[in-house]
Amino acid sequence: MRWDNLVENPGTTGDIALFGTDAVTTRTFDTPEFRGITFHEIRARSIVNRVPGASRMPFEWTVNPYRGCTHACVYCFARKTHSYLDLDTGLGFDSQIVVKINAPELLRRHLASPRWEGAHIAMGTNVDCYQRAEGRYRLMPGIISALTERANPFSILTKGTLILRDLELLRQAAALTEVGISVSVGSVDQELWRTVEPGTPSPERRLDVVRAMSENGIGCGVLMAPVIPFLGDRPDQLRATVRAIAAAGATSVTPLVLHLRPGAREWFMTWLAERHPHLVRRYERLYAEGAYAPKWYQRRITGQVHALADEYGIGPAARGASRRLSVPTDPDLPTARQPEQEPTQLTLL
Repeated sequence: MRWDNLVENPGTTGDIALFGTDAVTTRTFDTPEFRGITFHEIRARSIVNRVPGASRMPFEWTVNPYRGCTHACVYCFARKTHSYLDLDTGLGFDSQIVVKINAPELLRRHLASPRWEGAHIAMGTNVDCYQRAEGRYRLMPGIISALTERANPFSILTKGTLILRDLELLRQAAALTEVGISVSVGSVDQELWRTVEPGTPSPERRLDVVRAMSENGIGCGVLMAPVIPFLGDRPDQLRATVRAIAAAGATSVTPLVLHLRPGAREWFMTWLAERHPHLVRRYERLYAEGAYAPKWYQRRITGQVHALADEYGIGPAARGASRRLSVPTDPDLPTARQPEQEPTQLTLL
């Protein structure tokens, strides 16, 4: 494993490793929840990561306390990042979890630096900070507390219901600074969920998070992601999902069509060949030009979801609204509900 070579931006000359081999402890836990999972506990050298300049993210800084994810989503774009450690991007990504055990103290130190100007920090943009490992390592309470102490704005995107454990901390933070919460729910189809996101809480439980946030005065949007072509894009499936999102009290719904970056593409296509071999050729044609589905397809899905959102009373995302997650966009591809603009493709997940 290339622990010593792990840098924030691989390939950038002059960067030092984020941690060394003497700072790694490998553990396994013989409990049903963690059976078959290996945790690599590391003492990181940095925790606040600058988003590469070429990125179109609407924020510049992120915090990622974990690498790898037990959600095991077959489409996860972050799988490629495991290759930086010489770890497998398939099952290895699902079962070899890197835990930055000193994340809260590093963040507190970083925020106290006179050079830090209090910029927005996004979390959940790589892997889920509320995956199962968080139940054992409890890194997020310290991270949220550090941000709250400095009234530093932040946002969280998650599929994890464990975020409700920290609801009171989030309420305290929202009283002092801008806090954005968004939950990812691509579909409420039970069969589809079980096969493409086997390690996640059910869509219904995730929508309970939206409901709880709303009841506690914290607006919560839903990233309807990903909409999976030929498996989760039927009109009745889209309707059922938007209806459930609206019933949960979401402040907005933002559709995102599946995109398949290198690393994720190979794993997803292997899964597709095993589960739905009749769709392989259709996917090869749909994604023949690269990671993104054609614009005509994305616009069709976005238009359908926006029309359903209007029908069920979910208004467009208010620009600059507080306590909401600003999702990153790519100008070529469907975004949050702003009908007057050309639809663009979100690139967060």
